[in-house]
Amino acid sequence: MSDNARILCPVLSKRLMSAEEAAELIPAGANVGMSGFTGAGYPKAIPGALADRIRRLNAEPNAKPFRINVWTGASTAPELDGVLAEVDGIEMRLPFQSDPICRSRINNGTMDYVDYHLSEVSQYAWSGFLGKMDIALIEVAGIREDGSLIPSSSIGNNKTWIEQADKIILEVNSKQNAKLEGMHDVYYGTALPPNRKPIMLTDPSDRIGEKYLACPPEKVIAVVETAAPDRNSPFKPSDDVSKKIAGHILDFFNKEIELGRLPKELLPIQSGVGNIPNAVLEGLDAGPYKGLTAFTEVIQDGMLKMLKSGTLKVASATAFSLSPDGIAEFDENIDFYRDKIILRQQDISNHPELARRLGVIAMNGLIECDLYGNVNSTHIMGTRMMNGIGGSGDFARNGYLSIFVSPSTAKDGAISAIVPMVSHVDHTEHDVKIIVTEQGLADLRGLSPRQRAHEIINKCAHPDFRPALIDYYERALHSGRGMHTPHLLEEALSWHQRYEETGQM
Repeated sequence: MSDNARILCPVLSKRLMSAEEAAELIPAGANVGMSGFTGAGYPKAIPGALADRIRRLNAEPNAKPFRINVWTGASTAPELDGVLAEVDGIEMRLPFQSDPICRSRINNGTMDYVDYHLSEVSQYAWSGFLGKMDIALIEVAGIREDGSLIPSSSIGNNKTWIEQADKIILEVNSKQNAKLEGMHDVYYGTALPPNRKPIMLTDPSDRIGEKYLACPPEKVIAVVETAAPDRNSPFKPSDDVSKKIAGHILDFFNKEIELGRLPKELLPIQSGVGNIPNAVLEGLDAGPYKGLTAFTEVIQDGMLKMLKSGTLKVASATAFSLSPDGIAEFDENIDFYRDKIILRQQDISNHPELARRLGVIAMNGLIECDLYGNVNSTHIMGTRMMNGIGGSGDFARNGYLSIFVSPSTAKDGAISAIVPMVSHVDHTEHDVKIIVTEQGLADLRGLSPRQRAHEIINKCAHPDFRPALIDYYERALHSGRGMHTPHLLEEALSWHQRYEETGQM
């Protein structure tokens, strides 16, 4: 029996074992649901032990490849995705990843990858579309006397994994702040059609669920103790490009308030992860705004600063995504943040109906946008997966405002983010309302395709590429083909082809 104060259930304390012993319980071919969302709350020890086992078994003479299928909440960390991908231990991965080794295997065809809207993964698993989940491997901050679980720094799909898995393995991480207890809101009112009921959440501050994850003790086959930090990547300081993009967005917000289309407290903010979103948050914090709310996926450093200053009064998410400095700030002042941060499972944090009803302002990144507002946020040159769609589609289609941001060029100016036609479509023109680069902001609301083309070229394209875009559009316009959305089919993807051949669009 453990003397660890994090494991208070007598039954489960008897199932303590090493990470190596727990890894032996995961069979080849298993569907394994793992905790983790944007580098927070993922299992730290067992994936590495499993990778060692896979490496050893695959080195045996006449060995049959040992692989598993990995389902998570979103991206994890090198200690999970990286180590398993390195030994070719993942057959299929879903729904979102950001690991370079995973990305390489996906793009060279040695790993299958299914890219889903994050709000839909729980339903897919629950409905049986993905097959049976064999094992759930979940990190928690503690186990209570009754066997219920204190979630750690992310919830993600953990509720669904625990419910759907035949067997459960728990990692109890004492490195997670014990005062996380009580910050979570796990909603047990969901159902499959036709039995769904309205979700009674009308404000980001509402609590509608439980503080703990329910877990049948009889399903738990192993408990492993760990003491390891989350993947905490530092954010780069805001550069001139990020600051210009943020400035355009803030000017837009101010104009919308003046026109009476936004309240002075704005609407609930959703923000993707990265330096540009953080720059926007910094700009909001430096502005005249007070009493804002966030209904989003992740709590970033910028949101902690906004909570501290009073710019933001509450932040609802499913996970943290903090730098080392952000973690230190959170741990030092967790008593202050406890009643201002709510962590929910991702089928609630990303719920399309909630995003629509709350009127979320969605801000997400793009890889490229075409003349008419179609956005590619996942594929490089149409074929190579970057990370995945994540939650951007959940919010873009359903938010009150869908804002997509990017520098106007990439690869030291070799690539234009504004192209004649995107090489892959994640967000159609129907879901994209605002495009922003450091060059300017294009408000596409109420515009026809040809009007959108003028707005995007003149406001968002880099001056080095603007003449070529105008030339393409004008020739398409006078080509004698359809005038609603003018294109030259023989040239629409020629920019991408030219880059593949020469390294320059």
